[in-house]
Amino acid sequence: MAADPAQPTVVVVGSTMIDLVAYTSRIPRSGETLVGDSFLMGFGGKGANQAVMARLFGANVVMVNCLGEDAYGDMTIENFASYGIDTTTLCRVPGASGVATIWVEPDGSNRIIIMPGANHRLTGEYAARSVRHSGNPSVVVGQLEIPQETTAAAFAAGREIEAVTVLNPAPAAELSGELLELSDWLIPNEVEFEMLTGTSAYSDEALMAFARETGTRLAVTMGEQGVALVSPQADAITRVPAPQVDAVDTTGAGDAFVGAFVVGMALGLGERQAAQLGNVCASDSVTRPGTQSSFPSPSECQAFLADVRRRSRQG
Repeated sequence: MAADPAQPTVVVVGSTMIDLVAYTSRIPRSGETLVGDSFLMGFGGKGANQAVMARLFGANVVMVNCLGEDAYGDMTIENFASYGIDTTTLCRVPGASGVATIWVEPDGSNRIIIMPGANHRLTGEYAARSVRHSGNPSVVVGQLEIPQETTAAAFAAGREIEAVTVLNPAPAAELSGELLELSDWLIPNEVEFEMLTGTSAYSDEALMAFARETGTRLAVTMGEQGVALVSPQADAITRVPAPQVDAVDTTGAGDAFVGAFVVGMALGLGERQAAQLGNVCASDSVTRPGTQSSFPSPSECQAFLADVRRRSRQG
């Protein structure tokens, strides 16, 4: 795939999953069997979702991942190719690709169990080499669905080429000191923030304390309440509200935010404007079922970007 020199390059080092989604009136109790309402199979994985969202804005996107030598791996490569995502840094290993089982209730809330499979076979050496050979990326993005040492190696390579490193610490886990040191941004949601810190994301004091402790900039997403932006040096929180919508399925909304946010930064938007762009994409995505299939179209993405820029000019 030929890169467009007029567009920024985003490297995503992360996971791919095949999503198996059940829509149900409620979650079954232990030992109980329920008849669900409907079923959907689609493409997911936090890394893959964020890569697709960034690509829908026209960014040059390089995906670094390890897939199994199975039909799901073949399907994933075909899906990336359909978006024009660079897949030259995907590797294959014997065994199964990643799978996510997802239950969605009528209010759009979800419960997810992931089986990483080949995702956990991605090595730090391979990831770092892939980042170094990806041209001149503006941003390197990672999550926690692959080993932390692999993401740390990729971020170290990103720092070498002066890329901004963005960690979405999901699923929430204790973060290694090395990975924190190499992360310029942390983007957890409110549940992940609480799991990481033991404190509420709705406390300004807790947000500022965590930013100072980690030395990173924070963008904490809070669903319909938008996002809180925090600097390690700040004595106040910037809260960016989200559009109010009727949610159908919240699966992938956080990934829509991350993908749009990093593209906004790569395009030179200010932090608040990048957060506005992330909010509108995430809010739009929850009005449709599915994960990547719920993301806005390229034309809608350009309309969102134009609107954010217009509002920024108007002050």
